[in-house]
Amino acid sequence: MWFKLWQCIVKEFKLLLRDIGGLITLFIMPVILVVVVTSIQDSTYQSFSASKIPVLWIDHDQDSISLHVKKELEASQSFSLITTENNKAITEVTAKELVFKGKYQMAIVIPKNLTSDLNIKVRQNVDGILDEMGMNTSTYDPVEVEKKEIRLYFDPATQAAFKNGIKSNIDKMVAQLESDAIYKTFETQLGGSSSTSFNDTFISFKEIVPQEKNADVVPNSVQHNVPAWTLFAIFFIMVPLSINIVKEKNQGTYLRLISSPTSNSILYLGKIITYLVICLLQFYTILIIAKVVFPYMNLPELNLSFKKIALMSALTLTAGLAAIGMAILLGIVSKTQEQSAPFGATFVIILAAVGGVWIPVFAMSKVMQIASKASPMNWALNGYYDIILRNGSLIDIIPEMILLTLFFVVFTTFALLYDKKKRTV
Repeated sequence: MWFKLWQCIVKEFKLLLRDIGGLITLFIMPVILVVVVTSIQDSTYQSFSASKIPVLWIDHDQDSISLHVKKELEASQSFSLITTENNKAITEVTAKELVFKGKYQMAIVIPKNLTSDLNIKVRQNVDGILDEMGMNTSTYDPVEVEKKEIRLYFDPATQAAFKNGIKSNIDKMVAQLESDAIYKTFETQLGGSSSTSFNDTFISFKEIVPQEKNADVVPNSVQHNVPAWTLFAIFFIMVPLSINIVKEKNQGTYLRLISSPTSNSILYLGKIITYLVICLLQFYTILIIAKVVFPYMNLPELNLSFKKIALMSALTLTAGLAAIGMAILLGIVSKTQEQSAPFGATFVIILAAVGGVWIPVFAMSKVMQIASKASPMNWALNGYYDIILRNGSLIDIIPEMILLTLFFVVFTTFALLYDKKKRTV
C-alpha cells in the first residue's frame, strides 16, 4: 500500500513539473500578486497619511471661535485651508461652485458674528438660570439672537464616511467651545476664582490592541495581504488539479489505473498529499518573500514567531484540503479542460471576492456579509487574522479548521460517489 501511495505521489509531482503553466499559476502568480497589491495599498496609505486635503475656508466671523476651529483643523495635519483663488478672496458662491465641480473636496463657511452672538446667548441663558434661583447678579439684555449654522459644502463624489467624520469633528469642537463659554460665564457672574478649571478632560480614550511581549502586532498592509493572497494561491490549485483529472479521464490513463490492483482511494490520496505539499510550499514561499523582499521595498516586515508559523501551517493544511476537495469534484464532473479551467478560475475569484480577500467583509452590504459566511476563504482568512492580529491559540482556530475539513469531506465524498455511479452506468 505504501509503495503504491508513494508511486501515486511521484506521478502527481511529475505531472506538475511538466506543466509549466500550472507551476506559474501556483507559485509565480501569487508572489506577483502579493508584492503588487501590498505595494499599492501601502503606498496609498502612506501618501494619504502624508498629504493634506485642500479645504476652502470662508470666515465671516474673524473671532475666537472661527480662529479656534481654524487652528484645530490646521493642527490635525490633515487639511490645508485655502482662502484665495487666483489671488482673490474666496466667497461662499465661488466656493460652492468650485466644490460642486469637483475641483475641491469640501468648503467650510463660518457665519458672521458667530462668536459675539454665542457669547450673548450664553450670557442670557446663564443670567436667566441665576434669576430663577434668586441670584440677581446682573441684568441681561433681552436681545433676540438667531441660531447660527456652519455650512459645509462637499463634492458630490465624496464618501459618506468622510462627510460624517468631518461633521462630527467640527460639531465636537463647537460643542467644546460652547461648554467653555458657559463655564466662564458662570464663573464671572458668580465671582468665582479662575483657579478652578473646567478645561481638563476627565474622560479620555486609549486604544488597546492585543499584544505579546516583544511582538509587533499593529496591523499593516503586509499582515492583511500576506494571508489573503496566500489563500488565493492555495485555492487556485483547483485549476491544475482539475485539469490533470480531466486529462487522465480523456486520455484513458484513469481507466488503466483503476483496472490495476490499486484502489481508487489510493489514487486520490496520492493527489491529496501531493497538493497539500504544494499548498505548504506556496505558503512558505510567500512568507519568505514577505520576510526577505518586502524590507528592501520599504514595506513593513512580517514578524512572526515560530508558534504563529506553526499554527498558520496547520490552518494552511485544512485550507488546502478545502481547495483540493473542490478541485476533485470539478475534475470528476467536467468532461473537458475547457470546462474545468475557466470555471475553476472564475469560481476562485468569486470565493475571494465574497470571502473578503479583496474587500473587507465589514465594508460589504448586509446581504453580502451573510453570504461571506459560506465562503471557505472567509473561514480560513478569519483563522489567519486570529493568529496574526489577535494572537490566537490553537483553540481559537479549531472552529475554522473543522469547517474547512468538513468542507473537504463533503465535496470529496460527493465527488467519489458521483465517479462511482458514473462508472457503473
